[in-house]
Amino acid sequence: MPLFALHALDRPGALALRLEHYAAHRAFVETDADYGITIALSGPLQSDDGETMIGSLFLIEAADRAAVEAFVAADPFTLAGVWGEVIITRFHRRKG
Repeated sequence: MPLFALHALDRPGALALRLEHYAAHRAFVETDADYGITIALSGPLQSDDGETMIGSLFLIEAADRAAVEAFVAADPFTLAGVWGEVIITRFHRRKG
């Protein structure tokens, strides 16, 4: 199954909103199979000092980009407006 990298950066000033919806987002991530995808890896992106969450990174196995887009569209962070920029890119694994 193809892999897709999902790189989502939070809107400026969205930390409080992220924290407000964090539990819902974490629970939603566990529903990946409901969207026909498998999350191979995921976690928050952090500021250089490691103190502040500034976005999210996922490596997702999915049949196609549309499945990843549907998952992203339903994520509580999307619905709440936490993410300002979302980039989905097909990924070819060479190692790991």
